[in-house]
Amino acid sequence: MKKSKTTPEGQVRITPVRRVTMTDVAKMAGCSQSTVSIVLNNTPGFAIARDTRERVAKAAKSLGYILQKSAQSNGRSSRQIAIIFDFIATSPEAVEAIEGAREAAWRSAHVVSSFQTMNDNKMEELTLETAISNGVDLLIYATIMTREVTVPKLLYDLDRPVVLLNCYSSDRRFQSVIPGEVAGGHLATRTLISAGHQRIAHITGETWMEAAQNRLAGYRQALSSADILFDADLVVNGDWQTSSGYQCTLELLRLDKPPTAIFCSNDRMAVGAYEAIKELGLKIPQDISVIGYDDQEIARHLSPPLTTLVLPHREMGRWAVETGLEKDIPNPQRQQFPLVKLECTLVKRSSVQRPRKTI
Repeated sequence: MKKSKTTPEGQVRITPVRRVTMTDVAKMAGCSQSTVSIVLNNTPGFAIARDTRERVAKAAKSLGYILQKSAQSNGRSSRQIAIIFDFIATSPEAVEAIEGAREAAWRSAHVVSSFQTMNDNKMEELTLETAISNGVDLLIYATIMTREVTVPKLLYDLDRPVVLLNCYSSDRRFQSVIPGEVAGGHLATRTLISAGHQRIAHITGETWMEAAQNRLAGYRQALSSADILFDADLVVNGDWQTSSGYQCTLELLRLDKPPTAIFCSNDRMAVGAYEAIKELGLKIPQDISVIGYDDQEIARHLSPPLTTLVLPHREMGRWAVETGLEKDIPNPQRQQFPLVKLECTLVKRSSVQRPRKTI
């Protein structure tokens, strides 16, 4: 189930209702996701201790986890969904999207195949032709960076549904889903404002990227909504890397009026911010609050654990499959679709509190 809202620009923003995953079960049971999968699927050939199996079963029942049945379990033949990514190996987000698609696909007895084109035009054309020749019921065209794309002409002529994942076309001829990055930047900044901060800095990602531009736009909107004057000195351009988070934070803390909080455009730069803050003998969050973006694995292991936002790639993968299979999509030459944005949710940890003093 999802809650949706249409923005004044005609875009659709959706807040996904989070489903319980094997990761949740693994966390409660105190074991790995692989162990949970083996136990719940009764996979033969693995000597899993009885008490571990019992903990997994108890956790799954407590959380209300529903095991998705395979295509063969209902007696129907498997059908195929293809996801065509430009890059898969460069980022965990692609894997998250594929897993979300797999979860949704198995509910309708579909199997998912994924491909990587490396942005090679000839290989992309060959990959698309190969996937289509396999008789797919749905083709998902995806990018690792949120951006506008030129959709291959072949997909306009396709006689089956096509969904764009993490990208969109200017003509809006295809169902498309991307993260709500402006809303995410707004939420991160509003979280700091709600904690009592007025001097809030922002370390951007590479500003040629839409994600960085939109998170900055959300930051500025949140300041404006709170009647806080925008200060250009509090915005410094990073490059997504830990080292830039470190250098940018040193620059910010050398200001005559340094910030009491920093919104980093990703978690890696937040790690650099932590290093710089501690190097100067300051404490997080007592002296300065920090919020990140992406909810990478390291965020929960920092000291203190990092408050951050989750990119909805798993939910986007589910949405792409559910939308593409729920009904026949009309000929893309004849209809326009709103751009759907899934909200980035906040993960509250221990790196944000009310400002105690001026640095």
